[in-house]
Amino acid sequence: MLRKFMILLAAISMGMTNVTLVFAQETTSEPLFEYSEINHPVIGQKGMVASHNALSSEITAEIMKNGGNAIDAGAALGFALAVTLPRAGNVGGGGFMLIHVAKLNKTIAVDFREFAPAAAHQDMFFDENGEVPAMDTSYRFSHKSSAVPGSVAGLAHIVEKYGTMTLAQVLEPAIRLARDGIIVTYDLAADLERSQRLKNNPASLKKFYKPDGSNYKVGELFKQPDLAWTLSEIAQHGVDAFYKGSIAKKIVADMEAHNGLITMEDLASYKVIEREPVRGTFRGYDIAAIPAPSSGGTHVIQMLNILENFPLKEMGPGSADALHITAEAMKLSYADRSKYLGDPDFVHVPTDALVNKEYAKTLAGKISMDKAMPSAEIAPGNLAIYESDETTHYSVVDSEGNMVGNTYTLMFSFGSGVVIEGTGILMNNNMGNFTLRPDIPDAFGLLGSENNLISPLRRPVSSMSPVLVAKDGKPFLMTGTPGGSKIISANMQMVLNVLEYGMNIGDASVVPRIHHQWFPDELLLEGGISPDTIKLLRQKGHKINFNKFSSGMGSLQSVMEKDGLYYGYSDPRRPGARAVGVE
Repeated sequence: MLRKFMILLAAISMGMTNVTLVFAQETTSEPLFEYSEINHPVIGQKGMVASHNALSSEITAEIMKNGGNAIDAGAALGFALAVTLPRAGNVGGGGFMLIHVAKLNKTIAVDFREFAPAAAHQDMFFDENGEVPAMDTSYRFSHKSSAVPGSVAGLAHIVEKYGTMTLAQVLEPAIRLARDGIIVTYDLAADLERSQRLKNNPASLKKFYKPDGSNYKVGELFKQPDLAWTLSEIAQHGVDAFYKGSIAKKIVADMEAHNGLITMEDLASYKVIEREPVRGTFRGYDIAAIPAPSSGGTHVIQMLNILENFPLKEMGPGSADALHITAEAMKLSYADRSKYLGDPDFVHVPTDALVNKEYAKTLAGKISMDKAMPSAEIAPGNLAIYESDETTHYSVVDSEGNMVGNTYTLMFSFGSGVVIEGTGILMNNNMGNFTLRPDIPDAFGLLGSENNLISPLRRPVSSMSPVLVAKDGKPFLMTGTPGGSKIISANMQMVLNVLEYGMNIGDASVVPRIHHQWFPDELLLEGGISPDTIKLLRQKGHKINFNKFSSGMGSLQSVMEKDGLYYGYSDPRRPGARAVGVE
């Protein structure tokens, strides 16, 4: 641009006014950056990746530079994060992917959520008095708390069906990182220092700490030889190594030794399920997201349907009126979530009714501009609280138009804290995502129904859901976030910020967020919202809470295609995240 400007000045000084007209036409195209914006996305010419770990993002970009498509890169990233971001990246957990396959012009929801072992049952965590003992840690931090993992099957599934590389090729970077080691970052060092319960399991202690039990320091080399072996077995022998072979045998032996439930039959019976995305529209844009057993996609669309009935853009982003209406829509949607969501292979989930625009108009009609509805007065609609933050999400797009959005988890930070001896695999504690009883909140405070009770082979309800936005049939935005129950509200606010308020994905990611999940009846606010706005919200009857859980609501990882270029942005709410462009 500077070069053109200098040539233009020179041309004008020489009387070449016709050159001015040529350049004037060239400069009428939309600029790459709007200087009125504050947070500018990263730009790539051939693709983009955004994840919670800079090293893993760089590796993923290299996969695409070396000929892999976004689907290959998405799988490679999933395996790499198991090495570089062990609190959430995993091979011992599960999740949901939303993929757009360009050559098929098809968007697919890939369900690789964990399921309950065959020996699991509704009363497995209750004592003889019909209560869950307060001091019993088996519900959260034991071999018994692990559901059958799906991550390996899910990542392998997309490579083998839609990728261009072999499974061994996409595993190679993760194997190398585990074998040769990674440099300990401030983020990783802090994670390990905080997670003292990892020291309670001998295999976890051996993996994550020095031989004398001390912590790794920033800048030191951290190797994971057992995990390198596990990843190498998968590369050489395919997913059967994990679900039927050498790795499966080690998992089951460790389960048998520590009162766990997962058997060889459980592992061998694991299946990835391709589902039709839940779909909706907002202001003329098409939305696709993950359906049940994730609640995330259904209720993002339900909230947007409610909000479409209000002139939010005229109210202004961050205004008391706009935040009030947004919070009320959240309450109504989370109330429905508590009753209706479950595993659709076991129970009927009325998804079509929940995302129906006429139903949304009915709910919108209940919202007063002047007064917040008390949660006690809101019941799930007549058709019909804190979940772990330590999930991770990443988004990838390539120059062919393929997209991957993956949200996967161990549930709590470092899952159950259990590492399977000889494998380096951290196991999930996703049995805690089931409802013990409808009157008992789950491990994180969210209420559920009979639809989400523990049952053999059932997949627990989740909030995880990547979200894809398209215009005129062409996908252009993929986003997603960790954050437990706040996943739904954070994803919805990201879409709202881009489509309703016209923000770029950087500004849309950074602006302060709010969250209300029906019960408890409190509106959580991030810092940065005006005190005057907060005063007005209180006058409307909102119970404001600034407790420690209200800071850092999610961490959006977003990619966008626009005018032949690729934009990415990593939410600054989590350290170490980075978007990397493909050139």
